[in-house]
Amino acid sequence: VRLAESGGGLVQTGGSLRLSCEASGSTTSQYMMAWFRLAPGKEREFVARIRWSGTGSAYSDSVKGRFTIARDPATKTFYLQMNDLKPDDTATYYCAARLGSNLGFRANEYTSWGQGTQVSVSP
Repeated sequence: VRLAESGGGLVQTGGSLRLSCEASGSTTSQYMMAWFRLAPGKEREFVARIRWSGTGSAYSDSVKGRFTIARDPATKTFYLQMNDLKPDDTATYYCAARLGSNLGFRANEYTSWGQGTQVSVSP
C-alpha cells in the first residue's frame, strides 16, 4: 500500500489542524494504520493507531484527549484531527501502515510510510 500525507502547516498554540493520509493499493480490515512524528533531536514517536476496520484506536499519553484518529474506507483515507496544539507537537508527521491487527505501537512494525508533513506550532 502506498501512502500520501497532506494537511500540515503553521498554527498558533491552542489551534487545530487535520492531517490526511490517502492510501492507494490494496487495503483490508487486517491493516493497522498509524501516525508517528519526528522532532529535531528526538526519536520517532508513536502518536496514534487504528485498525482499518475502525476499531482499536489508541493514543500516546502526550496527545490523548487532544488528537483523534479516524478513517474513511470509502476514500481510503485516514485522518489525524489535532486540537489544542502545543509547541511540543512541532514535528514532521508520518502516516504508516502494516498488515496485522495487533500491537502497532512501534515504528519498526510498519512496512509502508508516507513522505511526511510538517506541523509547526508557534508559542
